[in-house]
Amino acid sequence: MHQHSLHHHARHLGWDRDTPPALTIAPGDRVEVRCADASGGQIRPDATVDAVAGLSAERANPLSGPLYVDGAEPGDTLAIDILAVQPSGWGWTAIIPGFGLLAADFSAAHLIVSRHDVQAAEFLPGVRIPVRPFIGTIGVAPAEHGTHAVIPPYRTGGNMDCRDLVAGARLWLPVAVPGALLSLGDTHVAQGDGEVCGTAIEAPMDVHLRVTLHKGKGPPSPMLDLPAAPLRSEYQRGFCVTTGIGPDLMQAARDAVRHLVDTLCARHHMQPEDAYCLISVAADLRISEIVNAPHWTVSAYFPNAVMMD
Repeated sequence: MHQHSLHHHARHLGWDRDTPPALTIAPGDRVEVRCADASGGQIRPDATVDAVAGLSAERANPLSGPLYVDGAEPGDTLAIDILAVQPSGWGWTAIIPGFGLLAADFSAAHLIVSRHDVQAAEFLPGVRIPVRPFIGTIGVAPAEHGTHAVIPPYRTGGNMDCRDLVAGARLWLPVAVPGALLSLGDTHVAQGDGEVCGTAIEAPMDVHLRVTLHKGKGPPSPMLDLPAAPLRSEYQRGFCVTTGIGPDLMQAARDAVRHLVDTLCARHHMQPEDAYCLISVAADLRISEIVNAPHWTVSAYFPNAVMMD
């Protein structure tokens, strides 16, 4: 077993089986990876909203890697143990015009730059978000030739934005090309399930991984084994839960989030843009019911504990 480091010079944009490996590792090796934030450095700690308005989509979600895993072949399985995810002390959350669940409602750019320690992020005055750092994007190269956009996830992983890709988790990925070509990036300080405004608390981070190889029996899509976790502090003051109900899950999700935006604005005297961003980093979308045809229920759970008032 060897220890490797992969730093800022080894980054690429898009998934492509022909991208030259930045590093070759053996199964069982550990790797420290320095990941860029989702803007690729376009948004800095002193940024204003002008940085969002001028954001280049072509530079978004840069990937660190790829890592070539000796012996990995199509049909095999990679097991990635996430050993540590170390935040940088600052992060950003933005409304990007044309992006997000309520893009039709929020057409103007908006930016929140926050600071955090190991426990919480000071997101807005009187609003503290528990820090739960995780990897937003991690995957291996798809089998199909050509460059594949980094924003959507694939069967081989990618921009899954699963908030449980935290330290202690094990991720299983199907290998589709020789060497697997593992890459990662888009690290987050905190996020709600759904990432509804299109961004979490985005931040550069150092990630420590151990990569092992299992021959054959590749899963059909990414799978996670999660560690036991203590009761989340957000549960201690309960939740405000809004719902969306109807025949279309996407529309029901939009309705639940719109209702929650309105509720936060009314209860806490927030601006709608701030409420929308706060929901993206703190509230969880859940499918509460998908069997009572012809209408389904989506619920948005907002933890009251993040509000200090």
